[in-house]
Amino acid sequence: MSKPMFRSRLRRFAAVSLACLALSACQMRGGPGDVTGSIGSAASQPRGPEQWRAEEAQWAARYEANAKDRNAAFYYARALRALDKNAQALAILQGAVLVHTKDLELLGAYGRSLADNGRLKEADDVLSRAHTPEKPDWRVLSAQGTVADQLGEHERAQQIYQTALRLAPNEPTIMSNLGLSLALTKRLPEAERVLREAVAAPGSDARVRQNLVLVLGLQGRFAEAEQLARQDMSPAEATATVAYLRRSVSQPNSWEMLRGGKAKPQRAG
Repeated sequence: MSKPMFRSRLRRFAAVSLACLALSACQMRGGPGDVTGSIGSAASQPRGPEQWRAEEAQWAARYEANAKDRNAAFYYARALRALDKNAQALAILQGAVLVHTKDLELLGAYGRSLADNGRLKEADDVLSRAHTPEKPDWRVLSAQGTVADQLGEHERAQQIYQTALRLAPNEPTIMSNLGLSLALTKRLPEAERVLREAVAAPGSDARVRQNLVLVLGLQGRFAEAEQLARQDMSPAEATATVAYLRRSVSQPNSWEMLRGGKAKPQRAG
């Protein structure tokens, strides 16, 4: 992830997360957890917007040649989601699941895409059918948890994350999602503990660290937040990002005005 993209994503996430701290439903892309989650293995995915655009072009050509090509639909939609072209991705996946009715991986992608487009109840239902008790999928469970968080059902979300962790112990994606869910219920010290474990886990990346930056900032520990942010951005960018967090959390009526996700904290820069 490029540094400007990191900073922009942290700002967007911070604004929405602050608006959710009164136990309201998050309406951000993918929910608090999909900041770290994704369709498929992160190791196999492109990095950065230019690579995603190349991926989009490659799979678009194949999809246009044959809209019933399962892989073309899956990977084209994955690229579109990464580029925030959510309505287009949803349309492709909706058609694909009608053709490939027994493909659980496609169904999981469709559920995530429904969440991207704010259709949370539908996403919750689809994701619940995207794996089976005989063959559970921690990625689907993690996505289910993020949807439950967006619906304001944080206790259920945290139970789902714990189930996912039993399938994939120490998976940073799940721990990061759980940490953010705890933050949404104002359990900030516990959220910090879980996120520190996620940061230290194998496979952790900048997206997990940005979540810890946010939780440190929400606790008013701005110096620590800035020091951590500098691992993934320049000193000037880290300073500007933490200054934004400082302004957001220092508003005297922030908890009340953010109830229901209606507040719009001032953006830095």
